[in-house]
Amino acid sequence: MTLKECKKQEKADREFQKKFKFEGSVNVLTRMMVDPAATEKRGGGKNLPLRRGEILDVIQFTNEEQILCRNSQRRCKSVGAEALPA
Repeated sequence: MTLKECKKQEKADREFQKKFKFEGSVNVLTRMMVDPAATEKRGGGKNLPLRRGEILDVIQFTNEEQILCRNSQRRCKSVGAEALPA
C-alpha cells in the first residue's frame, strides 16, 4: 500500500468511529458474501448498497436483524441479516 492509500484508510476508519460511536480499533470479525439470489438494493440512509455475490467485512453483529459491515470501497453501514446467508 502506498502512503496515500494508507492515510485514506485511516481517515475512513476515524470517520466510521465517529459516526457509529465505535470505541477502540476496527476489527473485522469475519467476511461474508451477499446471497447471490438476493435482490440488489440501492442503500441509503443507514443501509449499505448491496450487489449479488459481493464480499463484505463484518465488523459487528448489532442485533438479530442488522449487521454492521464494510464493503470493498470501505463504506461502513448496516446490512439486513436476510441478505447474508447464515
